[in-house]
Amino acid sequence: MMKNVRLRLSLTVLVIGLAVWAFYPPSQKINLGLDLKGGVHLVLRVQTDDALRSETAITAERVRDTLTRNAVSFTKLDVTGPDEFRIEGVTDDAALRDATADAESTFNRDSRGGVHTFKIKPNIANQLRDEAVTQALQTIERRVNELGVAEPIVARYSGRDQILVQLPGVSDVQRAKQVIRATAQLQFRLVDNPTPFPTREEALRAFNNVLPTDVEILPGRLEGSGTAGTAGTVYYAVKKTSVVTGSELRSAQQGLDQFNRPAVMFTLKQDAAQRFGNFTQSNIGKPLGVILDNRVMSVATIQDRITDNGQINGISREEMQDLVITLKSGALPASLTYEEERTVGPSLGAESIRAGVIASLGGLAMVVLFMLVYYKLTGLNAVISIVVNLVILLGFMAYLGATMTLPGIAGFILTIGMGVDSNVLIFERIKEELRTAKGARAAVNAGFDRVWWTIVDTHVSSLIAAAFLFQFGTGPIRGFATTLTIGLISNVFTAVFVSRTVFELVLSRRRQLQTISI
Repeated sequence: MMKNVRLRLSLTVLVIGLAVWAFYPPSQKINLGLDLKGGVHLVLRVQTDDALRSETAITAERVRDTLTRNAVSFTKLDVTGPDEFRIEGVTDDAALRDATADAESTFNRDSRGGVHTFKIKPNIANQLRDEAVTQALQTIERRVNELGVAEPIVARYSGRDQILVQLPGVSDVQRAKQVIRATAQLQFRLVDNPTPFPTREEALRAFNNVLPTDVEILPGRLEGSGTAGTAGTVYYAVKKTSVVTGSELRSAQQGLDQFNRPAVMFTLKQDAAQRFGNFTQSNIGKPLGVILDNRVMSVATIQDRITDNGQINGISREEMQDLVITLKSGALPASLTYEEERTVGPSLGAESIRAGVIASLGGLAMVVLFMLVYYKLTGLNAVISIVVNLVILLGFMAYLGATMTLPGIAGFILTIGMGVDSNVLIFERIKEELRTAKGARAAVNAGFDRVWWTIVDTHVSSLIAAAFLFQFGTGPIRGFATTLTIGLISNVFTAVFVSRTVFELVLSRRRQLQTISI
């Protein structure tokens, strides 16, 4: 009998020791959520129309190129909406159908009065919108991880096109927001005139205020002007068609240019490198612009064939660091707008922790007082069981890397209640067994054996509820569900195993005991 008690006692001490080792010191081992540590809470909306507009523009330019190569005459080709473009003045309908055969797998064509309207099919539009949100979420998550934020939360929010971002411990909120929402759409386009214009109006006057259909005016920066600003802003006339985009980058890293100034070095994927090589070889002597987010970063004359290597110049050191993060994480498929922003200061988090600790200790003190008054010395058994349960709960959370939030503290307090509930069930059953004139040992054994399935039933029901909360809840609800789940599992161990071990340790020293203080 004593050998069995020693074994159970040793196992209990081992579990407690491992739990203490896992969470001590708590300031370093336990991750605190946004509401306790401070940080920023953001809700972003993905402008999914941008994804449709990009697909429409790319398709329209491909159709334009095909019609031009095949010498099919037309008077006008314009993008008239995020999901629609029109072609007018086509004289050869058969040639048009051949040129738009690929486009019609994605677009519906409507021909009336010599105007051919192409509109994205509804199912394709829904798919593109959903893919844009998913890709934006994954890209934001990669960027947040590159920022080095501990335990960030990036997830879909209530709206179909909304994303929740929580960054605990972030102090430079503006930089984090800038990195998150930077679209990082990198393009390489031919520049119509390498000499920049001081104003947009000057650029338009160079074309008699009528831009060619394949040219647009984009802002840029004067060499040596530093960070972008109105004083250093110039304008370039560039081609609309990009031969390579940022999505075709293989890698991006920090570096220095030939003048030891900050620069971003990049390499292209194999297919893009081959296409870029052919393009530069056929355009030797022409100016090529490196365009990031519709802003000309630099312009250089193509001297020779360029394959898979390049660099972006004219940026500051901080811009270089942020640009590497955004390029490595991939381009956003659409722009983002901030729907909601809340900043939680660390002082408010510290106050929440203090209030949570006081509430936990207050609840524990009331429970201890009640158990000692109502169950006398046996109440100490319940107190030991509850304290061990809380220690194991902290150890589990630290080991699993779970984040403690304010709702998590509520789950922590609820765990105390669940521990009391289990001990009350056991103690009341033991009291009933003692009334049947059984000895103390037989009453304790019967009490634990007959209450076992009741405890399992109540805890499984609560675990199912916690699983639904975790599956369908948002961040705070998930924090509560996580703490509750771990607390329920550890409570089964402490209420049944630890509590019974304490009873058997006392009974083993007094073999003929007929009653206990309960």
